[in-house]
Amino acid sequence: MNEPASPPDPSTLHPIEGQERVILLKPLVTSPLISVGDFTYYDDPDDPAAFETRNVLHHYGPERLVIGKFCAIASGVRFIMNGGNHRMSGPSTYPFPIMGGAWGQHVDLVSDLPSRGDTVVGNDVWIGGDVTIMPGVRIGDGAIVSTGSVVTKDVPDYGIVGGNPATLIRRRFDDDDVQTLLDTAWWDWPLEAITEHVRVIADGSVAELALIAGRLA
Repeated sequence: MNEPASPPDPSTLHPIEGQERVILLKPLVTSPLISVGDFTYYDDPDDPAAFETRNVLHHYGPERLVIGKFCAIASGVRFIMNGGNHRMSGPSTYPFPIMGGAWGQHVDLVSDLPSRGDTVVGNDVWIGGDVTIMPGVRIGDGAIVSTGSVVTKDVPDYGIVGGNPATLIRRRFDDDDVQTLLDTAWWDWPLEAITEHVRVIADGSVAELALIAGRLA
């Protein structure tokens, strides 16, 4: 008798055999300013392993990039971090101190900038290709960001947004179902439970998912 198949390993860098363009980010990331949950992947035909330098820009800290579990991130997604900001309190936005010389003594002009805080992507978020996410944005659990969007403000849980700037198109579920899904938080279940109920998670109803969560509690 064949042994039952094991769940996928979240520490595998390339989870899909023969598809080097797909990479799990948690085992890839080394920066202490970036946190990524299990099974969140990035898909890029060019160089997915360069995610930290090619896709997370101007990341000098202390603001963090926090990405949840089970997110799908398409090629060309860029996170613009707070280090990309320029001072706007005076007549010029030019970052004089970075050019050095006598200008370098005014380092506070580029270090003491307004901050919107950490950039946070929830769990089970699908981000389409060539999306730009601006500093300090929170993208809620279960959200979808359409291809080519520029996200300048927070996205609600299970919201679908698109455009430049991205605006809310609709929510995937009504308020009661959204709250049920957040309470269920299937992404935090043990891996064995996710594996057992993967068809309900992917193609079932909110009510079915809630029943399973109740049994697991």
